[in-house]
Amino acid sequence: MNKTMKFLVSKGDNSKRLDIYLTKKIKIFTRSYLKKIIEGEQVKINQILITSPSNKIKTDDEIYINLTQKEEGELIPNKIDLDIIYEDKDILVINKAKGMVVHPGAGNIKNTLANALAYKFKKNLSSINGKMRPGIVHRIDKDTSGLLVIAKNNLSHSNLSKQFSNHTIKRKYKCLVWGVIRPLNGRIETLITRNKFNRQLMTVSEIKGKRAITNYKTIKVFNIKDIPKISLIECELETGRTHQIRVHLKYKGSSILGDYHYGTKKQKFKKTREDFLNILNNLQGQALHAQTLEFDHPTKNKWLSFETKIPSDFKKMLNLLENLSS
Repeated sequence: MNKTMKFLVSKGDNSKRLDIYLTKKIKIFTRSYLKKIIEGEQVKINQILITSPSNKIKTDDEIYINLTQKEEGELIPNKIDLDIIYEDKDILVINKAKGMVVHPGAGNIKNTLANALAYKFKKNLSSINGKMRPGIVHRIDKDTSGLLVIAKNNLSHSNLSKQFSNHTIKRKYKCLVWGVIRPLNGRIETLITRNKFNRQLMTVSEIKGKRAITNYKTIKVFNIKDIPKISLIECELETGRTHQIRVHLKYKGSSILGDYHYGTKKQKFKKTREDFLNILNNLQGQALHAQTLEFDHPTKNKWLSFETKIPSDFKKMLNLLENLSS
């Protein structure tokens, strides 16, 4: 896209935030996308460069927004098998494997989901998030498996983004966690921000960050001799912050099996079963799976619901626990 748009602020929009004003004026784009445009030095007010989305506008301000994407690196197409469970002319739903990064970033420029999508679909994906993230509407962590919706065009992308912003998309995850979370069922609502000691991790904060809400319920507690207590938990997201479930479980005093970033680096056992330890040591990342995804189709006015099986390493652990507890 290569376009500059100009707006003259009317009296009725005096003192509004810049990002809110532009969202009203340019309906095809989401507020989060327009924030990126502002922060990317593509907006001027009265010929003065503005980089803060919260900047308050005034009556008769002249706003110029440049919708030309800044130059990005080229996305390298990679031939990688994808588990596509639904596809039409507007969207795809993919079951992402553990170990796959969703889009290129620091240290990961190849073999991501975005690289695989570029190979299979060429230019036939949405471009709202730029050349390096074709079709990418939302993400899940590298070592989390499960369902993602991909947009094939900008109209669908914009519609899905608004559903995420309005928290109407339903996302349920299954996970195995250490111990028993109290209460067994509940709602976790906190702020989540960057960890000041490790910028790659997130943490709960009392004073800053983004609002994060996770609803959880305990499906089963496994209390087996010579194995630490483990619970099978279902988490339903109202928001989608980076590492949200993992951070919220840590906040509740637990962590997911196989999660060495938010859990104990090395679990210590006084005495435990060898078959359990073998499966635990062979977990490929955390035992966390985005199992259910439900949303309104962006063009068909139809509610879609998808569910996928948990991956084999997670299943092996669950099978062992089920067999030993029966």
